[in-house]
Amino acid sequence: MRIEYTGGFQIDLQGMKGYYKLRKKTLGILETKLPKELYYHSLGHTLYVLKACNDYIRRERINTREGKLLRIGALMHDIGFTESTVDHEEVGKNIAGQLMTEHGFPKEDITVVEGLILATRIPQSPKTRLERIICDCDLDYLGTARFYVVSDKLFRELIFRGEVREKMEWNRIQIEFMKKHTYHTKFAMENRKPFKDKRLSEIMEFVRRRET
Repeated sequence: MRIEYTGGFQIDLQGMKGYYKLRKKTLGILETKLPKELYYHSLGHTLYVLKACNDYIRRERINTREGKLLRIGALMHDIGFTESTVDHEEVGKNIAGQLMTEHGFPKEDITVVEGLILATRIPQSPKTRLERIICDCDLDYLGTARFYVVSDKLFRELIFRGEVREKMEWNRIQIEFMKKHTYHTKFAMENRKPFKDKRLSEIMEFVRRRET
């Protein structure tokens, strides 16, 4: 068994078989096929979610196999946008199944990753530990200092897609979304929810002042 130490955490390189080639293939697809007008659902977003998942893997000492599948899920959770902006999770699930099959992954691993991709569909409804983690990583920004920068990217994307017309409409959409959204992991509930709630209060106050 080959062991690599990364940030004080052991990685079983033999257990990561197939991952690195699949990662290279996936990143190549995202880099070349994602529409440039997807300011939020970009390669940068995918890499952010992957990093957040890596943080969970280290923090919770997730085993090599589950860590590998969580990383693959992060890499592929928005790959459906390379083909369609409609029901992209279902499209992405099919792409993931095809790519993982081509790279020799067993059916049981493919099923896990398909579940991870579908779990990120809004409204989120994760059923497993890994699904709860990827859901919280996907919307991690809601409870961080990056909130307004990332939110503006999503606003610009939705403007381009014709789903939002102006900023006040977007603020109301954000308010309703953030009210309904819940984090699913202990870490996010303790370390992201308080900041998300503060951002929600700020937007609500901004809208209230504009409407009075």
